[in-house]
Amino acid sequence: MNTDDDHGSIEVRLSDAESQTAFGADLAAHLPERLVIYLRGDLGTGKTTLARGILRGLGHRGAARSPTYTLIEPYEIGTTRVFHLDLYRLADPEELEYLGLRDLLAEAALWLVEWPERGAGLLPPPDLTIAIDSLDEGRRLTLTAHGEAASSVIEALRSGTGIH
Repeated sequence: MNTDDDHGSIEVRLSDAESQTAFGADLAAHLPERLVIYLRGDLGTGKTTLARGILRGLGHRGAARSPTYTLIEPYEIGTTRVFHLDLYRLADPEELEYLGLRDLLAEAALWLVEWPERGAGLLPPPDLTIAIDSLDEGRRLTLTAHGEAASSVIEALRSGTGIH
């Protein structure tokens, strides 16, 4: 799976939605306050479930709404600013301009982006891509780092959980 642009990758198999949420919470412990994460997968693979787990792991205790209709849900969690985007219903990447994307990009934040291909050309490139695939039982998550910050996340996951 590694390419010249990759800085490491790992694969994780999870049995159900609860384990996917728990993995998201564990992952959150290793995330810097500024990182762009692309969440890729078909409908129903649990991209939002994983994002909710990350938000919970960061300390968010309120409702973690899916941004399917609002496109962007912002969160302030301690000193961390998080933008959760679900671009499934985006008809044209230019619509992101109307939502103030340019202003948001100027902020130090953690970005969780579902359906990033629908915002192509306007979104920042990913630091970390998480591809989620359905299996007969559970899900397979493939995490690929595209820079040093995300590479550190993958190394921390490997050393802390025995994932390879």
